[in-house]
Amino acid sequence: MKILLTHGYFLNEDPKELRIMKPYVPLGILYISAYLEQHGFANDVFDSTFSSFDNLLQQIQRTKPDVLAVYTNLMTKINVLRIIREVKNNPELSAMKIILGGPEVRHHASSFLDSGADFIVIGEGEETMLDLLKHTDRPELVAGLAFRDSDGKLIQTAGRQLIRDINTLPLPARHKIDFTKYLQAWKQHHGYSMMSVSTMRGCPYTCKWCSRAVYGGTYRRRSPEAVAAELRMLQETYKPDMIWFVDDVFTIHHRWLQEFAEQVKNQGVHTPYEIISRADRLNEDVLRMLKDSGCRRVWIGAESGSQKIIDAMDRRVDVIKTREMIRLAKTYGIEAGTFLMLGYPGETKEDIRETIRHLVESDPTFYTITIAYPIKGTRLYEEVENKFLYNPDWETSTDRDIDFERTYPRRFYEHALQWVNVETYRQTRNKNKLKDLYLRLKSWKCQLSMEFSKR
Repeated sequence: MKILLTHGYFLNEDPKELRIMKPYVPLGILYISAYLEQHGFANDVFDSTFSSFDNLLQQIQRTKPDVLAVYTNLMTKINVLRIIREVKNNPELSAMKIILGGPEVRHHASSFLDSGADFIVIGEGEETMLDLLKHTDRPELVAGLAFRDSDGKLIQTAGRQLIRDINTLPLPARHKIDFTKYLQAWKQHHGYSMMSVSTMRGCPYTCKWCSRAVYGGTYRRRSPEAVAAELRMLQETYKPDMIWFVDDVFTIHHRWLQEFAEQVKNQGVHTPYEIISRADRLNEDVLRMLKDSGCRRVWIGAESGSQKIIDAMDRRVDVIKTREMIRLAKTYGIEAGTFLMLGYPGETKEDIRETIRHLVESDPTFYTITIAYPIKGTRLYEEVENKFLYNPDWETSTDRDIDFERTYPRRFYEHALQWVNVETYRQTRNKNKLKDLYLRLKSWKCQLSMEFSKR
């Protein structure tokens, strides 16, 4: 059986990501590739990031795999549908079995099957994928799967139990892709090279806007010793300048973190790293451990500077605590970034003003800001589904394109995003009096545009 795994993301087709130029390897399919190899199923990986849609199709046409497995998320959905159409409309390839997995497929299984996919892997992929390859003629025996039977009826098998001990999983099959392209892209655009590592699966927190389509609300973690050993291997093999931990909340378990810091020291790991955390899982002791073990940058989720909006999101964190931890991280020599969103249900101009205040008082090293959108399967989606302003065509759009009835029209929040950026820069970065006048005028213009957009 010939098996090809891919992910359908093409960097050169994404102008925004080309400007940002922070490509990350597809760890998910590399984990599955290694797991299948471990259990006797040889497979190939086509990493599409630095390639093209045409090159992927040429690879499929040349090798004619029996199985094409495609990781699917919000960013790659439309390309995945293109891949399915090209395969199924080609008489030489139409018998190929197309298997989809990833965070986008659970709540759109029926639509993906209607578009030509043969099987949908729901949730964690390693064991389901292995079982499916063993039982392609009896898919009803495979837990964690959706497909259509010979009569076209949607069949969804029993949910699969998540892998309890993820230490049993092999390391991702990094040798199957060209890492030099990733390392060089980072080095050329940012002055340092970056590699990604996963230490945990799942997140036990309850933020309404966050999808849990793959790992659910769990917390399962690899041992500190195993993680440090992986870091040492990457350090010796690829020599990255930085490590990006993809975990949702790296500091969730303080005892684990202490053991990790000890293992990093004992195993001679000295590669700096970057993480995501929550303010309520940080304190002076944690920041000291992070600093001592090589943490260079921590992203502390804020989402809003308004406690009212944070509570509406079910974030379960105090905005004052978030500000304190951003400032404290910087005192330990750790760069502090934060995430924000505008346009959450119920948000007013005063809430946005609180977000500006939050940024000015905490003064993070970096921040990112976006306009809220509902992802199917989340509680936010359920809350605003009956307030959608229009239903975009599923095959040519993603959940990012959904707009819903907010306190003000979406255009208001687009102008508000500019207002936040201008005011934050004016109050924290600008030292020029003449430029301050210019920025005040620009801020006033943003607010005037916000008012006009209400009409």
